[in-house]
Parts: sequence; C-alpha cells; structure tokens
Amino acid sequence: MEQLNVLTNESDMLENVPFASLLSQAEKELLLGNSTLVEYSRRDTIIKQNARTSHVLYVYSGLVKVSREMRKGKNLLLRIDKGGAFIGLSSVFSGEVYHYSASVLEPATILSIDPKCFMQLIKTNGEFASNIIQQLSADGISDLFRVSSLLYKQLPGRVADIILYFSEEIYHSTTFSFPLTRQELAELAGTTKESLIRTMSEFKHDKIIEMDRNQITITSPKIINTLSRLG
Repeated sequence: MEQLNVLTNESDMLENVPFASLLSQAEKELLLGNSTLVEYSRRDTIIKQNARTSHVLYVYSGLVKVSREMRKGKNLLLRIDKGGAFIGLSSVFSGEVYHYSASVLEPATILSIDPKCFMQLIKTNGEFASNIIQQLSADGISDLFRVSSLLYKQLPGRVADIILYFSEEIYHSTTFSFPLTRQELAELAGTTKESLIRTMSEFKHDKIIEMDRNQITITSPKIINTLSRLG
C-alpha cells in the first residue's frame, strides 16, 4: 500500500469523483483537505469486516472485491466494484463498524475520505446529499437482485449471470479473464467450487463458451442470455 502525492491539485483530485461538480469551491477545498489517495496492490485488504469505520472510500481505478464473512469459514462474495464506486457508505451511515470486507482484485487507487467531512457535506449540500442517496439506493437494488438470483435461480442461470456481469459491466468484451479464483467464483455464484467447475465444463462442452484457464470467450451470447433470463 502506497500513499500517492501526485494528484495534489483540485482538478486532478476531483476530476472523476461523482457529484464533485455539485460542490462549492469551499466544499471542494474541505473535501481535498480531508482526503488521501492510496495505491493498493492485488490482494491487499482495504477494509476488514467488523473493524471500526474510519473512512468513506471511493474507487478511482482498479477492481475491488466486496465480501461478507459468514459462519464456519464461509464467505459470500457480494459484488465487484470498479472505478467510480463508493465503498463503506452504508456502514458509515448505519453503524460504527464495517459490515463487510473489501480487497483488491486488480491494482487499485482509492480515495480515502474522512467520514466527518463527508457527513458535513451531506448535511449542508442538499443536491449532493440527494445524489448520494440515489447512489445508495441503486447499490441496494443491485444487491437485492443479486441475492434474489442466488435464492431462486438454478446454478446454470447463476453462472450465466456471472459471465454476463464480467462481460458487459466490467470488461465490455466477449473475451476476458476472470480476476477471481475458482473458489471466489463459487462464492459469487453461491455454490461449491466443484459444482462451479462442473457447470463451466458443461458450458464449454455445449460450445456456449470457450475456456482456457481463467480466460473466457462467449461463443453463444444468445444461449448465455437465455440461461440468465430463465434461470
């Protein structure tokens, strides 16, 4: 983990932060004075479940895994966040500890914001607060749909969802490499590693995908979308 000092002027720091255009000059200076850019390497831990909330985190770039540690050593992989996402908002607003862990899948640059400063901006700038609420609502709805998929879809539908998620939302390509281990993919699909590998092999056998280690190519988008839709 390395603190960055290269983005020290306002235009650099705030260029890609959502809703920064809604802040006054004084509010921008307040945000800048209470934020730090930190560079993380692959597999670094950003926040730990049950640790006291210390910062609101904004993903400048990279890929971050957000997961919930369950009983008996089980993990539920909640989502993958990329550049443009906030981490820790719900925990900062709802309690004194983080309710999940976050770690780096691909080298990431994170803007770490003091929560008192962030809450001050929420209280004094209604338009900024409204957009943050919309962001929280969108995240909540996304999590709701994902949990619904885990509960009600059969495994082929859940695996199809994962493939489409990385293809359409993360990499914007029909060919990509999973940044997750097979165990992590199984946690994302809500299944065992063995069941995931078997389902992926069936997809490959049926020529729905091509697979070479972690690299996937979707060869039948129509079938993948049908599996996702019908579950």
